[in-house]
Amino acid sequence: MQPTNIADPTYFHKVVDCQWACPAHTPVPEYIRLIAQGRYDDAYMVNWVSNVFPGVLGRTCDRPCEPACRRGRVEEANAAKPEPVAICRLKRVAADFKAVDSVKAQMPKPLPPNGKKVACVGAGPSSLTVARDLATQGYAVTVFDGEKKAGGFIRTQIPRFRLPEEVIDEETGYIMALGVEFKAGHRVDSMQALMDHGYDAIFVGCGAPRGRDLVLPGRKEAAADIHIGIDWLSSVSFQHVTSVKKRVIVLGGGNTAMDCCRSARRLGAKDVKVVVRSGFDEMKASPWEKEDALHEGIPILNYHVPKAYLHEGGVLKGMSFEIVKAVYDEQGNRSLVPTGEPDAVLRCDEVLVAVGQENAFPWIERGSGIQFDKWGLPRLDPHTLQSTVPNIFFGGDAAFGPKNIITAVAHGHEAAVSIDRFLHGEPVGNRPPPTVNLVSQKMGIHEWSYDNAPSDDTRNKVPWAAAEKALASIRVEVELGFDAAVAFKEAERCLNCDVQTVFADKLCIECDACVDICPTDCITFTLPGEEAELRTRLKAPSTNPDQALYLSPVLKTARVMVKDEDVCLHCGLCAERCPTGAWDMQKFLLLTTKAGPGCRGPNPSHQSTTHRAGARA
Repeated sequence: MQPTNIADPTYFHKVVDCQWACPAHTPVPEYIRLIAQGRYDDAYMVNWVSNVFPGVLGRTCDRPCEPACRRGRVEEANAAKPEPVAICRLKRVAADFKAVDSVKAQMPKPLPPNGKKVACVGAGPSSLTVARDLATQGYAVTVFDGEKKAGGFIRTQIPRFRLPEEVIDEETGYIMALGVEFKAGHRVDSMQALMDHGYDAIFVGCGAPRGRDLVLPGRKEAAADIHIGIDWLSSVSFQHVTSVKKRVIVLGGGNTAMDCCRSARRLGAKDVKVVVRSGFDEMKASPWEKEDALHEGIPILNYHVPKAYLHEGGVLKGMSFEIVKAVYDEQGNRSLVPTGEPDAVLRCDEVLVAVGQENAFPWIERGSGIQFDKWGLPRLDPHTLQSTVPNIFFGGDAAFGPKNIITAVAHGHEAAVSIDRFLHGEPVGNRPPPTVNLVSQKMGIHEWSYDNAPSDDTRNKVPWAAAEKALASIRVEVELGFDAAVAFKEAERCLNCDVQTVFADKLCIECDACVDICPTDCITFTLPGEEAELRTRLKAPSTNPDQALYLSPVLKTARVMVKDEDVCLHCGLCAERCPTGAWDMQKFLLLTTKAGPGCRGPNPSHQSTTHRAGARA
């Protein structure tokens, strides 16, 4: 196994598990430290640069960062259920406690017009990210959307009890204030016409607007009381639907189904059930979304396969379901097998179908040059998001099917880079590297500029509005967010995974002091070897081969230092104990390159890396 090249930005990036897992690569520990310091404005802007919608995502993100959080792996205080830092809800803290005037003052000032025009189809998170990134660089950006306000599915499909409208207005407003032209109520119905309009580039971020139907016996006869989930949520959002009947069944196991059932509860339904064909653990809904529905008294019935809509004279009366069980073959493949029990009949007055969404591009003429695959999705370069028409790019759900807001934002950043490079005549596929910083945090012999004592506190719970108030109105926000004191406690749970343990082999005297003091036994001095075999000789079991080992060059005793990054607490005890300063705590900051001069130039593959204040390989 070769010594670790810590000059490679991906090495330490992967150690910062939360940032690595975030599609937009938000520097999570950086903004959490700012929150702990009460610097909410700065924490908001760190988020805004990366994920564009801190207030929105602080309430609605799918949180890929949290399952990756190191705290959830190493926490001992609550070993029965180790829990990650509440990263998402801390993001909301930055949004809730920031000073609006201060944030506005920190917003970038657009460069002078560069003469290039870009059209964005749809005003969802992906298009708005493209608009933000390009408008600051002097592009004339026009966003088209059929609705009166920007936001896309953020506005139309996420209920107000989860996401207040004023938060959407504020954060879309920051983008429009950069000089973006918004064509409200203007639904694009012809790609060819848009192409003929003279735009230098077009970005398609129109989402996956069509909800899947579930056609069963009785569907046509009882159609008046059967609704497609995303369409129904949109009608609720715009107050076209203000009430429901007494008994409601929601079909589906995703987050849309959870929003449907909780909305129906608030619109007056007394009996709401969610019915899924899979097992509870296999549902696509986020665990916290399922917990919230159960918390509000909504049962989730699993292993029920819909068979028919039951009606009398066209009036819906219920549904019938086949009861199944999961059976696994020798390869672990699952199939649903009938149990032989009698069909279950569930009485209801309305059904909300939330069994998935799909793309629909009836407005893109097949003669436009844009090619589609057999699933009806555009053929794209997965890295550049460029279509088969060179100046047309896709992103968000329109690119690869339904995902989530943070993925849509990530697509927007990448597409903006592609458009910027394309319109400057540079190869779109030559992607610019991130900007990387690695800076010592040493302030004295045993002092660091960050709080390196891990907190033993368990995860703090977000307070909720009183049930009688929350369930009485669909516009009362359920989660109240952390106050400043609890936010500080939660922020202190962060292990500062971006403050890296950097080893200088030439200073090491192999006294093993760092080995003795390490609380997780993640440091081992041993003879060299191949990685798989080397992992068997570490002081603590190495259970995560996906996380690279930190390996030094061969030392004076012919041994090597091996550190298992997977379980390191970043507590700095090794650096405090080391008598020669061979260990140092250095803050790693990675920022992905956005559209602008940094993504262009004669050598875009040049790595922009700064090493200061004792950063040693």
